[in-house]
Amino acid sequence: MLVLPFPVVDPVLIEIGPMPIRWYALAYIAGLALGWAYARRLVAADALWGGTPRPSPASLDDLLAFVAIGVIIGGRLGHVFFYERAFYLAHPEEIVKTWKGGMAFHGGLIGAMLGMTAFALREKLSALTVSDICATVAPLGIFFGRLANFIKPEMWGRPSDVPWAMVFPGAGDVARHPSQLYEAGLEGLALLLLLAFAARRGALKRPGLATGLFGVGYGLARIVSEFFREPDPVSEALGDGLTMGMALSAPMVLVGAALVAFALRARRVPA
Repeated sequence: MLVLPFPVVDPVLIEIGPMPIRWYALAYIAGLALGWAYARRLVAADALWGGTPRPSPASLDDLLAFVAIGVIIGGRLGHVFFYERAFYLAHPEEIVKTWKGGMAFHGGLIGAMLGMTAFALREKLSALTVSDICATVAPLGIFFGRLANFIKPEMWGRPSDVPWAMVFPGAGDVARHPSQLYEAGLEGLALLLLLAFAARRGALKRPGLATGLFGVGYGLARIVSEFFREPDPVSEALGDGLTMGMALSAPMVLVGAALVAFALRARRVPA
């Protein structure tokens, strides 16, 4: 059976004195920075919005800070409470050691939503409009985050004999799906293109539509990816083939579908 060698990458890109610069951290920084730049282009394009009130490009600097804080705190606490509660209750000092890995997307999403809501209240804007901006650019961050999971490596796939299967360090001698790359493609690139197309077709003129499409798209992509990803038998496997990722993603699909229906039925803001 053909097995691709795992491209081992040093998790530390460079060390500046006592401070190591890690690929894992750079992936999150790249996702936030590129998402911020993309968001500025979106809000500057009048044709995408019609008469829908939106934040100014300059105010997005503050939105980035609100969302970044929410993602980091929410992602870490989500991992702690959703996946490894017993370990962190026994070792609470490990919670702050984010450089060791362990960020939950669904926790980061909750944190980002709180940050977006706080920003929308401050700017006196619709929370759905702010959420639409973030939803449209979020797949960029997801893409880089999944690449970080691959480089670390963590969250590897189930055993497989596909020609592109890999043997991951720390996962035994069994060839596995590179499920992190599947998620980067589905939850990242594919969803990014879908939402970019929707924005071009007027989705941002209907508050909540891009957010709903993101919820449906991410939820379905994550559920599909879970069939190829090896769940932790203690913290992720729920029995009968169901995983924690599936259980947390299913409500996203339902809420997203409801938001899409609401946005399409609501009266569009006139230009």
